[in-house]
Amino acid sequence: MDPQGYVRRRTFFQTLAAFALGMTSPSTLAKQIENGAPADLFISADPEWMDYLEQRKQIRPGSRSNLLGNSLVLVSPAGSTVPLTIAPGFPLAAALGDGRLAMADPAAVPAGMYGKAALEKLGVWPSVANRIAAAENVRAALLLVGRGEAPLGIVYGTDAAIEPRVRVIATFPPDTHPPIVYPIALTASSENPNAPALLAYLHGAAARAQFQKAGFTVLDGTR
Repeated sequence: MDPQGYVRRRTFFQTLAAFALGMTSPSTLAKQIENGAPADLFISADPEWMDYLEQRKQIRPGSRSNLLGNSLVLVSPAGSTVPLTIAPGFPLAAALGDGRLAMADPAAVPAGMYGKAALEKLGVWPSVANRIAAAENVRAALLLVGRGEAPLGIVYGTDAAIEPRVRVIATFPPDTHPPIVYPIALTASSENPNAPALLAYLHGAAARAQFQKAGFTVLDGTR
């Protein structure tokens, strides 16, 4: 199928969004590519793992760019009415009650690292550090909140948008955490003649509209 026809398929964007949102660890994928796993494009939820491959000459020179951006949000179960405003020193620990804060593992998963950075910047990390429900990935953290197993959680804005069982309480200010950026590049080992055309299409108007519909911020394609 031609790149345009492929990318128009809804399943493509669902798959791409699932990857970008943390369904698969970028470290795992980067190491698989390094070890010879077949891949034409690499999109990383953590720019450091794109750096990792680039330093090892596993990325085609000149093909890397920043494709998408995302936001970080505080969520609760949809039926919750807990009032919280994100600000320095906000009463996050008190809002948890006897529960825990769901988030992707802050020691290993990009979404969790961003969440920890935001809470540290706001001065509330020490009050909740021992009350974290560390999930394998951001989707797992979202499910904990959606099922009511955690009263609050920190996830990407695009995750919250597709889960009707959660409510977005507030969005973390961008200056509280590192920029959430998803770089994309062709792999050095790719022999697929359609791969460059697909990469170009992902930066085009039709793809941009689909990404924006999914809640991503579309970046200008520069590094």
